[in-house]
Amino acid sequence: MGLLSHVREIYHAYSPTERRNIAIYIIGIMFYKLGLEAFNGSIVTLATDRFGSGSTYKKLGILQGLNQAFQCVGSILIAPLIKRFPTRSVLAAAVMFFGLLAAVLLVVDASTGGRMKKSGENKAHYGDWNPNALFPVYCASGIAYGMVELIRRVIPRDIVGGNVNKLRRMDATVHIFYEVAGTGGAFATTYLVLRLGNNYSFIVTPIFFTCACIVWSFISVLEFKVDIEHEKSNYFMQVWHGAKYFGESVYRGAVIIFSERKFMWLPLGYSVALYGHRYLESGIAPLVAKQVFKVSAYSQILVGGSNFGELLGALGVFFLNDFVPTPIPWLRADSLLLLIVWAVPHYYPPANNVNYAWTLAAVFMPISFGWAAGDVSLAAYIQACLARRESESRNVSALGAVMAFLYSTYIILFAILSSTLGRYIDSTIKSSGDAHVALFNIGGVQFTVLAAILFLATLIPRGALRLNPDLLDDESLDGEIPQGKSLEEVAEEHKLDMVGSREMEGGMPAEAVVRGG
Repeated sequence: MGLLSHVREIYHAYSPTERRNIAIYIIGIMFYKLGLEAFNGSIVTLATDRFGSGSTYKKLGILQGLNQAFQCVGSILIAPLIKRFPTRSVLAAAVMFFGLLAAVLLVVDASTGGRMKKSGENKAHYGDWNPNALFPVYCASGIAYGMVELIRRVIPRDIVGGNVNKLRRMDATVHIFYEVAGTGGAFATTYLVLRLGNNYSFIVTPIFFTCACIVWSFISVLEFKVDIEHEKSNYFMQVWHGAKYFGESVYRGAVIIFSERKFMWLPLGYSVALYGHRYLESGIAPLVAKQVFKVSAYSQILVGGSNFGELLGALGVFFLNDFVPTPIPWLRADSLLLLIVWAVPHYYPPANNVNYAWTLAAVFMPISFGWAAGDVSLAAYIQACLARRESESRNVSALGAVMAFLYSTYIILFAILSSTLGRYIDSTIKSSGDAHVALFNIGGVQFTVLAAILFLATLIPRGALRLNPDLLDDESLDGEIPQGKSLEEVAEEHKLDMVGSREMEGGMPAEAVVRGG
């Protein structure tokens, strides 16, 4: 009864309009995530199969690094639009643009002789087009992805207002359904690639994106008001100012991080950990699928296992929040769980056997569990530490600046290392004919180094030497409200914004305020 009464209390904390808008938004975001998994999974397997054998993984690393970089461009381009038009309209337009990019690739393949696989066929039938065309398409999709991800940080504030407790609960609920859709979408993509071929497996992407746009159109206009100053100014000048503010954010973030001990460890604890997680899904999974299982589509089974681990990690933080007050234990668990990657180079399954792919997906689950738990708890820690620094600069927020620097650091790491390691993988496979040597180094050795860096980072903050510290740097992060003030008053005074707001200037990158899935 206690649990039911608690759920009922949370339910009635939202107005009927808020509940309606949240439900519509969640349905739309699940459609979007299903289409996104189909597109990204198909493009990775398509690139793996179509790039030349001598430079497959080098080009794949460059392709993925450029996609990450163009997400920042998309977030900068979209920032002025959410001041001119209702958020739901901008979100729907960005997703529709994303869907059109997927449709363009389908049309190009069909118009040059490509077709879907027929029942019983094992080989995809590609059109006569240069696979390097994936670069402009995937870069453009990175712009669209960055647009959508930034808006996803804005719209919860529009739906439920500035109440931090309501925002946290909504964000947690949305994240759970988002990862559920991501897990199902990754597994379904494997079937679509095997059945239709990776040049047509993302045919569902424009369909799901269209469904998301239709569903989101039913969200209320909310409290949108046209920003008169921005309406009068030129859009391109706003984009220029956005880029300038983004640069200022990165610079100020670096100043904040490297000026105090309690922030110095964040590039290691956040950016390095995020790189490791992304490389696991986009570097190691495609390599294992193509070279070990001999079926590139199996990479999405591994990604699905990783997504399910993320879901469990987020749930773990949600339920154990009162028992683990700081992110230190979660990050140490993350560093230890990274060592499970050593199982990958010592795994010799028979080729083209899906049962062994599911087994390896189960191995990916605890690795991503540790990362997600550490990432969610660390994001909350960063937000709490910087909540009362928001008024120090007129142009950029302290939170946005720190997250912009951390995310930019991750992008640089990924862009450099993914292409460099891709070149190493190509040369190793060419010389030895076996991917296990490469997996030993890019998996076991690299992730051991990452685990050591992450563990050592957790020793830097003051008070972090305890197994489960109550405080870091003697700073209380319990979020207590000063006597005589309401939650809303504190949020307004310190511009506390857990998921973004219309006042974000410069358009932070896709994960600039809180993590997305």
